[in-house]
Amino acid sequence: MGDAFAETAASGSLLLAVPVALVAGLVSFFSPCVLPLVPGYLSYATGMSAAEVVDATGGRGAGGGAATLERTRVRRGRLLAGSLLFVAGFATVFVLLGVASASIAVWFFEWRRTLTIVLGALTIVLGLAFAGFLRIPGLDRDVRVHKIPSVGLLAAPGLGFLFGLGWTPCVGPTLVAITSLAYNEGTAGRGALLSGVYALGLGIPFVLIALGFGWSMRAVGWLRKRQVLVMRIGGLMLVAVGVLLVTGWWDLVVQDLQRSLITGFEVGV
Repeated sequence: MGDAFAETAASGSLLLAVPVALVAGLVSFFSPCVLPLVPGYLSYATGMSAAEVVDATGGRGAGGGAATLERTRVRRGRLLAGSLLFVAGFATVFVLLGVASASIAVWFFEWRRTLTIVLGALTIVLGLAFAGFLRIPGLDRDVRVHKIPSVGLLAAPGLGFLFGLGWTPCVGPTLVAITSLAYNEGTAGRGALLSGVYALGLGIPFVLIALGFGWSMRAVGWLRKRQVLVMRIGGLMLVAVGVLLVTGWWDLVVQDLQRSLITGFEVGV
């Protein structure tokens, strides 16, 4: 029981960082290199045409005959499988980055505080850029692959990995924030967890759209009209994380959270 308690108390930083990582992933979905191109990504990942994607996700074909309904069902299954494999591909990129960041923290433990301040300051600058208050050339671009053969589901993980690399400049502000938190955790396992949660936040909308393209795309369209507001809120969240890292308040909040866990455990006992 003592070991379980010690592990729970030590996870106070994760209890704070995991929700931040999830929200950062969701906010990244609304970046210019992701949101406008969702149908194209799904088409790439499944080898289906844009028209087939619309049919498979509830657009047309609902009132057709048995053959049409069966074809729609098969396409929906293909779309769901493709989206999951695509998400797994780009999640691999972010998890590897999180592991690398946390591993570096072990090597440079002596300068950990200095590097945390540097990463926090970078998070503040990129947060302002993500919110639209600061212009950084090249930050709103992604590296795109303009011609991909329709080779089907087998290529979906590879395409996800490829697009994950290509998105890095565009989702850089949120990714830097999560990388900073992963570095602050100091272990490869925790770095992988945070980056995995970030990828989950970015991937959930893809899967939801694959499950119900009609209503999902209407929701995305509604949010797209408010994209500037969403990105500004997300950017200010990143600035707040950066300030907490630079000032050392992040560690203080984590310590308070750990004390709360300790108190709750003692009361429960």
